[in-house]
Amino acid sequence: MVRPDKSIVKRFDSLKTHLERENPVLIDAIAGFRKLDAIGYKTGLIDTDDSYAMQISWWPLVSILGVFSAGKSSFINSYLGQKLQKTGNQAVDDKFTVVCYGEENAGRVLPGLALDADMRFPFYRISDEIEKVTEGEGRRIDAYLQLKVTDSEVVRGKILIDSPGFDADAQRTSTLKLTNHIMEISDLVLVFFDARHPEPGAMQDTLTHLVENTIARNDSSKFLFILNQIDTAAREDNTEEIVGAWQRALSQKGLTAGRFFTIYNKEVSIPIDDESRRRRFEEKRDADMTEIEDRIRQVEVERAYRIVGSMEKQAYTIRDQAIPAIARLKATWSRRVLRLDALVFGLAALGLFGSAIMMGTMGSLMGFILSLFADPVAMLSTLLGILLVFLIVHFFIRKLVTQFMASRLKNTPDEPYTKAFKFNTRFFRSVFSKDPVGWNSRSRKTTDEVIEHASEFVQKLNDQFTNPSGKLPDRVDG
Repeated sequence: MVRPDKSIVKRFDSLKTHLERENPVLIDAIAGFRKLDAIGYKTGLIDTDDSYAMQISWWPLVSILGVFSAGKSSFINSYLGQKLQKTGNQAVDDKFTVVCYGEENAGRVLPGLALDADMRFPFYRISDEIEKVTEGEGRRIDAYLQLKVTDSEVVRGKILIDSPGFDADAQRTSTLKLTNHIMEISDLVLVFFDARHPEPGAMQDTLTHLVENTIARNDSSKFLFILNQIDTAAREDNTEEIVGAWQRALSQKGLTAGRFFTIYNKEVSIPIDDESRRRRFEEKRDADMTEIEDRIRQVEVERAYRIVGSMEKQAYTIRDQAIPAIARLKATWSRRVLRLDALVFGLAALGLFGSAIMMGTMGSLMGFILSLFADPVAMLSTLLGILLVFLIVHFFIRKLVTQFMASRLKNTPDEPYTKAFKFNTRFFRSVFSKDPVGWNSRSRKTTDEVIEHASEFVQKLNDQFTNPSGKLPDRVDG
């Protein structure tokens, strides 16, 4: 039985301790992930130093993305109630900043290595992923990430991520990789736009990445689009026109549902002389801010459902996508190996007999073959020699076909299964085996059990956060 590395066991222990304090219901989900890990190890889908449970964030995660000078840092400072982030009209920070709670170390700024090497954070070993995208950049993790500690109570038990200003034209592929990773693992994504620049046509690439690529997601509801610094519209009182311009820009990218939140920071806002107009702007801002803050508080509940949903999704992915893909790749590999074997040895046999006929030595060749039957030792030695040559050529062909097929999987839907494909075609794997290594009736049953248990977990979460039956809790008379 393939077992996880000690680092994974240690991380599971740490995770279990954390959940015992914050959400004991989710402890059962750990067992589900470990069952999927066991299948992943046996089939070659993941290495023993990895885990499906570690590919998601178990901590509530709120990310703030947006264009340059959209007021993201000012929003964070206002939300925290302290000036943690630098602010300005120009780009003042070119790193992704992870903000977490820490009473004793409040105010400290730690390098990206603190996130890359710590299994408790959602960027654990992200340098490996950056290295895959751009060679050499993984060693420059400090140029992409930093960790800031705050003692603000509003982030106790959750993590905030502030992104550098998003300018898709100038973005490097490594930064895009991080942006995509953040959007994937976040429970809530606040996408900020700058109301002071009401001509969104120049930001089409940005809109494409932040909007068009999110609307088709199953979790698209976690994206909130925020038009910040709307106080600039107070003088001309044209809020509807500005919002309309942005809504039209987003509708061109396919976002026809939802709405913009319109907010501004009262501490740095422009004065609004007209009393009724000022009151109207403040009421709208306060209403939208209340809704945004409510969604932020809600992430702890959404996080629990997301984790269970991720476990169920991973089980479905293994059963319905990964295993069929590996089986298909393995069948194609087997056919190609056997055909090349037949072609190579067929041509070798034809070449041998053809040369004998052309050189007039066919009789001598047949005589040599017949003489082998009279000498068992010579026959055995000859057969062993032929078998050795066959095996050498066969395994060379296997390796050649594996390398060729693996190289052709890049940028295809089957690319995630490249490692598992190589795992299933190692030299001691039979070319006649049809099923992926480690996948059998027991593995399928285990996967089905995880899917079934996911529904039970959801019911437990419902019992924790809701009361669908309407029954009152039992009262104890004293």
